[in-house]
Amino acid sequence: MELICLDLEGVLVPEIWIAVADKTGIKELRLTTRDISDYDELMNYRLGILDREGILLKDIQEIIDTLEPLEGAYDFTTRLREVAQLVILSDTFEQFAAPLLRKLALPTLFCNTLVVEDNGRIAGYRLRQVDGKRKAVEAFRSMGLRVFAAGDSYNDISMLKAAHQAMLFRAPESIKEEFPAFSAAETHDELLSGISNFLNTRPVTMNGIIPQGRALDPESLK
Repeated sequence: MELICLDLEGVLVPEIWIAVADKTGIKELRLTTRDISDYDELMNYRLGILDREGILLKDIQEIIDTLEPLEGAYDFTTRLREVAQLVILSDTFEQFAAPLLRKLALPTLFCNTLVVEDNGRIAGYRLRQVDGKRKAVEAFRSMGLRVFAAGDSYNDISMLKAAHQAMLFRAPESIKEEFPAFSAAETHDELLSGISNFLNTRPVTMNGIIPQGRALDPESLK
């Protein structure tokens, strides 16, 4: 059985913090895990800015409510879920992701949780677990699943390395150059083709060839 593990922001939906930066005019919030690889450093930086500017959870949620999935992402996930199991592995927070997931027909999501005070101030965050994307993929593999992973940022790299096969999706040139072992896709059609190749691969065992599932035709999305 195959399992497809995808990052959320930058792959299926816009980068939430960039949207907040653009809406509020606070350019410092445009930094993401594409720019700063240390997630704790990045989040503490963001929370400090929110406190400085008096931005509450509801202010961010109002911005998120205006966002839509990336062009083609809904059709991509719909077709993909017809032929394989899909799990979203993200470092976002459940308080941010809910409205966007509804617009993608509610795929399964593993993410983190914000610590929010009664007045709506974001006081901190709780990780599901440290390096949770990688550990999730390793756990899926321990259950006998073949795992394909895709993401766009530094915080996706350990997940990609843990998967049987992986691709970068719309990653910055700096990340593609730093990790040339991963093939790269710039469109959902290209990502779909990579996943299709993975689904149609027949791994060889001591007992011979194990046939895999149905083919996934990228042309079906056009």
